[in-house]
Amino acid sequence: MPCYMIVRARIADREKFARYTAVVPALVQRFGGRYLVLGGATTVLEGPWPADAPEPKTVISVWPDRAAAEAFWQSPEYRAACELREGAGEFAIQLVDGLPGAPPP
Repeated sequence: MPCYMIVRARIADREKFARYTAVVPALVQRFGGRYLVLGGATTVLEGPWPADAPEPKTVISVWPDRAAAEAFWQSPEYRAACELREGAGEFAIQLVDGLPGAPPP
């Protein structure tokens, strides 16, 4: 079943974050992921979303399954990329399983 990685971010240092985003999309693709949402305008309809953050960002990627998402997350290549974003902002990241029987990406 597909798995979704959901990222909520508050970017404080755009220059540092740009170094991270320069390498991560190729890794996502290599490990079988695909972006569905990449930033974009956000409207908070309800709840304690990071509405107080300047330009809150949401990123959603879909993966063939949880194993593929975890292989990406734990790979030495992605761990090295994470070092590039240290101090660039605050990030909340989670994996969410899709519906059973849903077609993989």
